[in-house]
Amino acid sequence: MFRRVAIIGGGAAGATLLSELLERPVAQPLHLDWYTGGGTPGRGIAYGTRSERHLLNVRAASMGMFANRPGGFLEYIQKRNPKVSGTDFLPRCWYGDYLEAETASALARAKSQGHDVHVIPYNVDAMVPENDGVTIFQGETSTRVEAAVLALGTLPPRPLSQVSDAALASGRYVTQPWSLLAEAKPDTQAHHVAIIGLGLTAVDIIIELAALWPNARFTAVSRHGLLPEVHAASAALPYEDSDELIEAMRDAPDIRTWMHLLRDAVAHTDDWRRVIDCLRPHTSALWGSLPHADRARFLRHARWAWERSRHRLPPQVAQAIGKLEREGRLTRLSGHLHGVASADRGLELQYVPRGGQQVGALDADLVVQSTGLDNDVRRAQHPLLLQLVTNGHIRPDPFGLGIQATPDGHLLHNGSAWPRLFAIGSMLRGTLWESTAMPEVRQQARQLADHLLEREEQRKLGKAHAEP
Repeated sequence: MFRRVAIIGGGAAGATLLSELLERPVAQPLHLDWYTGGGTPGRGIAYGTRSERHLLNVRAASMGMFANRPGGFLEYIQKRNPKVSGTDFLPRCWYGDYLEAETASALARAKSQGHDVHVIPYNVDAMVPENDGVTIFQGETSTRVEAAVLALGTLPPRPLSQVSDAALASGRYVTQPWSLLAEAKPDTQAHHVAIIGLGLTAVDIIIELAALWPNARFTAVSRHGLLPEVHAASAALPYEDSDELIEAMRDAPDIRTWMHLLRDAVAHTDDWRRVIDCLRPHTSALWGSLPHADRARFLRHARWAWERSRHRLPPQVAQAIGKLEREGRLTRLSGHLHGVASADRGLELQYVPRGGQQVGALDADLVVQSTGLDNDVRRAQHPLLLQLVTNGHIRPDPFGLGIQATPDGHLLHNGSAWPRLFAIGSMLRGTLWESTAMPEVRQQARQLADHLLEREEQRKLGKAHAEP
């Protein structure tokens, strides 16, 4: 087993792995260094919001922190409010409270059991992985650990290439929407806010600013101009023909064939959501079976449709957005971004309407970028990832979906896997595709904790059995 482990990342993934490690009975105490990077350990960006208008897009009953206790979040909330139902979509800040409480409980338990856990509120500057351990550099301190895990979450968004330097310098172009929302104050001015993107985060931005700025109006520009699909009001029964569908997809790992199979399945069921949801436990294995060319084809042509079908809006959020549209406060445009330039009284957003050729323009007091996850470590300005890539310690995913790894989280370099360097969460999206939501992250954390605490004899035996 690895007794001295470093976890890099202070969000939900890092907190879940830490808690999983501390739940296991071990013969000797563990030494865990948790580099949280500041902020409240466990909440991260995803659950750092304090607004109750921002809702989870997964029902409460499925959001437990631990894979063996998926109902843990619901139990926690029902102690505070017995009226909450497992089918409810609850505020993300409540989930942040739950993560914070579970993390505090794990740390208290660690102390009582003699484990040595250091919560280090700084970022790691550099790492040097080797076959027999990993050296961590933070400030002027270097630490040698037996294993290290990258639990970095999503990377800070980079400004889009079409945005001018003058627009960036104006302070009116926002790439960090959560910082904007955390600092936003009530304001009665008639702001015009342009949003680039129409995913879940864009919806959160609009909902929050519309409440704080009652006279503001919003224009959202995206490739298709479509909002995410909406969850059904009540949980549906599982799709009855899921086994046959999954088997047919396994037999033909081809994106065109899959699209035909999915369209046929949707045509023969009463709710298309049941078809999409039945894929979730199998998505990573199916993604792993796709050839390189088919992954590229999916990302070019079908990714947008998958994302809006898979990551859906809670019904009450969809109602609130619909109300803003009916009141004329929200306009949706479909098209491609051409540029964002500085103007006399704000910014000018230029776009080419879908199906058109002429460049359209709209003036805005504020432009907020919300174009989804950007885990392309090839272009990231993240100091640690930049160092690891530059030194050849890790390999970027060729599609910009994180870091190349084995399905169990071992990071790859020079064609082989590091035995003591791992990742969990969104950095594994290129390997697993489905690797950002809590149900998947908690399963990764459980499996990785089992591996890290596995006895050396068992590890060698398992490796011997795996060899041909």
